[in-house]
Amino acid sequence: MLRVAVIGSGPSGVYTAQALVGQEAVPDVEVYVLDRLPCPYGLVRYGVAPDHEKIKSLQHNLRTVLEHPRVHFLGNVDVGADGLKPQELRRMFHAVVYCVGAATDRRLGVPGEELPGSHSATAFVSWYSAHPDAADGRFPLTARSAVVIGVGNVAVDVARILARGADELARTDVPQAALGALAESRVEDVWMVGRRGPSQAKFTTKELRELGALPGADVLVEPGELALDPAYGDPSGLPAVNRRNVEVLRGWAEGKGAEKERDGEGAGGGRRRVRLRFFLRPVEVVGDADSGVRGVRFERTVPDGLGGVTGTGQYEEIAAQLVLRSVGYKGTPQPGLPFDAATGTVPHREGRVLREGVPRPGEYVAGWIKRGPTGVIGTNRPCAKQTAAALLADADELAREPLPDDPVTALLRIGQRPVRWPGWLGIEAAETALGRGLGRTTVKIADWPGLLAAAGRGDGTGDGGGDGGSDGGESAGGGR
Repeated sequence: MLRVAVIGSGPSGVYTAQALVGQEAVPDVEVYVLDRLPCPYGLVRYGVAPDHEKIKSLQHNLRTVLEHPRVHFLGNVDVGADGLKPQELRRMFHAVVYCVGAATDRRLGVPGEELPGSHSATAFVSWYSAHPDAADGRFPLTARSAVVIGVGNVAVDVARILARGADELARTDVPQAALGALAESRVEDVWMVGRRGPSQAKFTTKELRELGALPGADVLVEPGELALDPAYGDPSGLPAVNRRNVEVLRGWAEGKGAEKERDGEGAGGGRRRVRLRFFLRPVEVVGDADSGVRGVRFERTVPDGLGGVTGTGQYEEIAAQLVLRSVGYKGTPQPGLPFDAATGTVPHREGRVLREGVPRPGEYVAGWIKRGPTGVIGTNRPCAKQTAAALLADADELAREPLPDDPVTALLRIGQRPVRWPGWLGIEAAETALGRGLGRTTVKIADWPGLLAAAGRGDGTGDGGGDGGSDGGESAGGGR
């Protein structure tokens, strides 16, 4: 039997497991999916906005894979600087596939980026998605104006959550503490700003249209900025998604398509305003350490004729008390593995990790740590299949040596406390009970003690990590 560890239970990890157990050329492959968190699904659980229920429903497909009889989920297992090292994993498994994603966000690299009130969009997303590392997150929603720097789908998600009414979010699994903070939010203006033009924006048309459909919010664009884009007058030569984006923005500039037909509001009747700005490059986050952010200073840019932009020396400041940067993700070095800092990836050949330029059977990568933070969720499937094919081609060499104890026994011996699948089911049950108790549907538990307590009860061990929670009693209620 070939025993494989997959590090990470997001889409790339689960698709890798699926490719390994869903073939017949190498029989009896046993896959252990390890995750630092006690919950599976990665960014599908902790990165998809709570009001995107269709995308979140992908969890059902991932669940089917994790319930396969030769796939075993082991959460709460730390791999990395403070946990298991590659050499330890290789003593437990014939092969290890790292599907650890891109763990950090890119920086703006401008003065004032560290001021109070300036945050990464990643941190904000983790907070409203109930990531346990973000349980203590605090965002100044007393701000009247918020600036989101970036024009990708994450930026659109963040802007939409800031502009959406809390009553709508109450129907989702957003954690109770975040829902309460959003209900009391005083944000009136949400600025989404990009340094290039509308034809180069990275958001999808579906995400863009959702902004125009928000009840209680109006979308405003600057026709003069849109016109700076060389493709704005005739977008026919653009890729389909970019062309549709330009057409939607042109409609808004002409006062079309942003009416709130669903609740009878006319254009201009929203309590909040989402302002899309283009051709503005951030040069400074303005404020001081005592009072925090006061705004963002931008330089006007223009197309350079080569697909990029150049500065004009003209500046503008947008007042804001909350700044969220959303300019991309990047991979981080994995202890014990080679790393290419320029690309933020582990060097590989068809998924095989390269050490000193030579592929090493037994160590593999898939997902963003393999190819960089590109593509959509579905892009991970062919990426995972390629890596799985390389691993299976090495199977005869990998499985020559017998392995000692089963992985769970080995993990317990070195002090790890894995949460197995029944523990995850215990978390699910606790979150359902929490939602019922709050008069809502399922509500996520947002802190480590509550998750581990619920997992312990689900496992039947009673030692999942305590009986309470730190999120205003939320987790303790979920555990009953």
